[in-house]
Amino acid sequence: MIALCFAAGIYTSCKNQQGNQNNNYSGWPAYAGSKEGVRYSSNDEITLNNVNKLKVMWTFGTGDKDTANLSQNQCNPIMVDGILYGTSPKLKLFALNAVTGLQKWLFDPAKDDTTNNGDPMAYYKVSRGVIYWQNDNGGEKRIFYSVGAKTWAIDAENGTPVRSFGKGGYLDLTKNLDRDTKSFVAGTTPGVVYKDVLIVGDRVSESADAAPGHVRAYDARTGKLKWIFHTIPHPGEVGYNTWKDTAAYKKFGGANNWAGMALDEKRGIVYIPTGSVGGDFYGGFRKGQNLFANSLLALDAATGKLKWYYQFVHHDLWDRDLPANPNLVTIVKDGKKIDAVTQITKHGYVFMFDRTNGKPIFPIVEKPVPTKTLPGEEVWPTQPIPTLPQPFARQMFNPEDVTDRTPEVHREMLSKYNQVKNRIMFTPPSKEGGWIFPGFDGGGEWGGAAVDPESKILYVNCSEMPWAQVMIDVPKTNTNDHSPQALGHVVYNTNCIGCHGAELKGNGASYPSLVNIGKKYTADQVSGIIAAGRNMMPSFKQISPADKKNLLAFLLKIPATKAAKEVAKEPTGNRVASSEAERKMVDEVPYAMNGYNRFLDKDGYPGIKPPWGTLNAIDLTSGKLLWKVPLGEYPELTKKGIPVTGTENYGGPVVTKGGLVFIAATKDEKIRAFDKRTGKVVWEADLPAAGYATPATYSIDGKQYVVIACGGGKIGSKSGDSYVCFGLTD
Repeated sequence: MIALCFAAGIYTSCKNQQGNQNNNYSGWPAYAGSKEGVRYSSNDEITLNNVNKLKVMWTFGTGDKDTANLSQNQCNPIMVDGILYGTSPKLKLFALNAVTGLQKWLFDPAKDDTTNNGDPMAYYKVSRGVIYWQNDNGGEKRIFYSVGAKTWAIDAENGTPVRSFGKGGYLDLTKNLDRDTKSFVAGTTPGVVYKDVLIVGDRVSESADAAPGHVRAYDARTGKLKWIFHTIPHPGEVGYNTWKDTAAYKKFGGANNWAGMALDEKRGIVYIPTGSVGGDFYGGFRKGQNLFANSLLALDAATGKLKWYYQFVHHDLWDRDLPANPNLVTIVKDGKKIDAVTQITKHGYVFMFDRTNGKPIFPIVEKPVPTKTLPGEEVWPTQPIPTLPQPFARQMFNPEDVTDRTPEVHREMLSKYNQVKNRIMFTPPSKEGGWIFPGFDGGGEWGGAAVDPESKILYVNCSEMPWAQVMIDVPKTNTNDHSPQALGHVVYNTNCIGCHGAELKGNGASYPSLVNIGKKYTADQVSGIIAAGRNMMPSFKQISPADKKNLLAFLLKIPATKAAKEVAKEPTGNRVASSEAERKMVDEVPYAMNGYNRFLDKDGYPGIKPPWGTLNAIDLTSGKLLWKVPLGEYPELTKKGIPVTGTENYGGPVVTKGGLVFIAATKDEKIRAFDKRTGKVVWEADLPAAGYATPATYSIDGKQYVVIACGGGKIGSKSGDSYVCFGLTD
């Protein structure tokens, strides 16, 4: 099988070891609830019989939401020894009494002299969680968490940096990548700790000049590098021969772990999903299968040595990153107990493997896919499709699926639908356009799946939004017009067009319009955003000062002399020009996607028939989809008699022994509890802002609590900065 590799001589059988590391799951000590990543709680104080009595127990906020409604908070907090640890929209780290919500301490990275650099927007970043570690005798207790390119070690007792760790208290994620890079690197989703080994991934740029996405491990005490796994293999390493360019490891980036990990602590195996290679939608300069992009890696957690791997998308041209951490579960199949690892995907599939050796639990078929490509591209001729479990998202978007909310809307959207020519999944990008369905944000996304280890049922939420992928030519620098505005247009097409579109109009709140941006921001502010990034927009500090001057002249329609003055105002540390190799890589990309274009009607609703968001239950033993229900609603449509549609959703579920699935994630600013057997809504509550995060649940003194971060800020939602805790009153 093309996608599966057994690394000879490095697997040791562990058949006698148990699959579960923690048999009670009563706390929430790690991201996704446990190092197995199953988002399960064995607490059963809250049940189907009393869930309707849940009340708000406390609310906590740091007051640092963005008034422009652009900030987010995607943090899944952890609870250890009665203390709740989490982050704010500006990535302040806090410790709270988990029962009362009273603050114990607060660490503000903006106040640390080594991190601020005078950038007022440096801390509107994204963090999905934190890591707790204590040494063998319990004397040292630390919280590891990332703020942009820095991963901090914070004393869990008092909230101060551990100055003996790394570089005065933090790791610099731009270092230890085996080559110098000027491109963007940041930590978003936490990794794991195995004994005293801190294993981390990162987010990198998705353009052709992306930084390497290698997985790195550090000594949790000192911050010293312990091992590195090259996700773009070096000569002599497994996977190197899947690259036609023998120098790929010197210049390509991406293939990074941004979505989290899962750890089999008893076996000492860490399971790591990866994203695509930089240059998302054109791969003519990175021909071949492109290992270890879009793969699940099983690595020895102590050494980083490869045990096995599986690649889910070969030579990815559709941004099909693996979007969430894997889940570890033990099932019984054909009378045999199997310790398994499951992985959800953006295209709505669940893949399952024996976690000891990588053998698929259910057959996976390499299916032929369309191969007509843009000039210079070489598509991979097959892609793997699992026969089971059944997919949790629709797999085709056909004319009969176009919305019929009203006859007028149907006619309008059907006309737009027919302008995009290709409908088959894995059709290569083209100027005629193709439907990405489920969309670029899934299907499955970073909220991940929850797995009940008793019933072996997986619960996963899903967005069903079509996105149009249309490619255009990228103008090069040999233009006859050498004015600053014209040259700035070239810089825009190289770096910005994928998100903001050829006409600068963007597409919704996630990709805002840049038309007349000068009326909203000063030149100084635009320059700062380009240098620092904001929310999900990465930093573009690798753009040279000359190119940035021209870009400002183009965006703001201002004289080059004024633009040059704004660039000159920046701190020297922010003015980092791309290397010649990185600039050459960008110049090798002849095509760009004309924006991330959701298929929305004139009123902002999805242009496909509902459901637009769902919650799903899948039996991992049989592979069968047990139920599918809408997740979220538009109240104004419900009032018109339209059945509940569901909404796009971000954040994940939690399943409990008490019979419930808790999830927020929806645009309608609610948190809900579902009967895990039937999918029926049994409780819901309003939130101060949308909970685009995964809840945490824990029990203290026999009382169970459910906490959710309410950050909003996506898909047009207002921003928030609060955490809300629910519980049962006496």
